[in-house]
Amino acid sequence: MNIQPGATAEVSTTVTADRTADAMGNVGVRVLATPFVIGLLEDAAGAILKPHLAPGAGTVGTMVEMKHLAATPVGMKVRATATLLETDGKRYLFAVEAWDEKEKIAEGRHERFVVPDLQKFLARAMKKGEA
Repeated sequence: MNIQPGATAEVSTTVTADRTADAMGNVGVRVLATPFVIGLLEDAAGAILKPHLAPGAGTVGTMVEMKHLAATPVGMKVRATATLLETDGKRYLFAVEAWDEKEKIAEGRHERFVVPDLQKFLARAMKKGEA
């Protein structure tokens, strides 16, 4: 894949009740849960790589360093951006940030690896669950 450092992508969504800390068991905390912020950041990074993948290939996240800076209530829109910092073979490192309609809500770094044969990778992972 020929993706140069500096490549960017952005994804967005609206916070729904099923993506809150309350929905994850932190009763009464009706704001966007940290795991969903991480997912959004991963989606932004993946969006940079996806158009360049060979048929049958995929990517997997291997590292997330993130500061969750501010809470976002249900109904508010959030967007995440990723910028490719460096690549080393199948490894890609991104700077990631997220904002709601008022302020920056997260920042950090995320690493993804390209998996050339996603079906083979998944088959190997599924064998772990066999008796």
